[in-house]
Amino acid sequence: MIDQGVDGICILANYSEQFLLTDDERDVLLDLCLQHVAGRVPTIVTCSHFSTQIAVARARRAGEAGAAMLMLMPPYHGATLRAGETQLIEHFSAIAEAGDVPVMIQDAPLSGVELSVPLLVRLAKEIPLVGYFKIETPMAAAKLRSLIETGSDDIESPFDGEESITLLADLNAGATGTMPSALLPDLIKPVLESHREGNVGDASAHYNRILPLINFENRQCGLRACKTVMKEGGVIGSDAVRHPLTPLHPATRAELVALASDLDPIALKRGR
Repeated sequence: MIDQGVDGICILANYSEQFLLTDDERDVLLDLCLQHVAGRVPTIVTCSHFSTQIAVARARRAGEAGAAMLMLMPPYHGATLRAGETQLIEHFSAIAEAGDVPVMIQDAPLSGVELSVPLLVRLAKEIPLVGYFKIETPMAAAKLRSLIETGSDDIESPFDGEESITLLADLNAGATGTMPSALLPDLIKPVLESHREGNVGDASAHYNRILPLINFENRQCGLRACKTVMKEGGVIGSDAVRHPLTPLHPATRAELVALASDLDPIALKRGR
């Protein structure tokens, strides 16, 4: 991922299959990743958990291990168990204090929790370490634009997510970065660079070229896509997923590899 030119790395997130890991495995990966990265790029550690006590312990350990930032989903469990707004603010505040590093709030449909713009702005204003937001909801661009306008200087860095499938619209709305999978960040970065330089035409051309692969990853493969391409490129030895997840259908896998081959991302050749 460092060879792909990433500006930072996020570990133990949903696309890292954090929900399939034991606590011991989390600890091993936390230490292994931070030691290997060795400060070459900032590392974000996801510490989400419904229990504030457990999330606080994860945050404290991540901060002590050298995390540059924490990422958190709002607390949720199942389809209906949610925290109220007061408890949610207390939850994020306790975790930020324990980790003592900046916090990114992940606003994603997976949680089933509606994080309104006024609530996100309140979090940014009331918790000094909260200033980063990864917006992955439907109509993300509209939410990003409203968040930036309403929160002003308290919104330090609004991010796009969801494999960058709405990246160009989100950049136009004011997003300052994106957090995709590790499948093709080397091909996504030119979109960000061109847009940052004010060359929206070049950004659009770069984006339109890679969008079919991003779309296929997001809508057909999910978290399995990156591992499949990395295995094909010799980066990792196995693209297995843990039950109850299932492997990609051979036809889907072949189409994914064909789309990636047309674009030649680093992940498809790094280990060959």
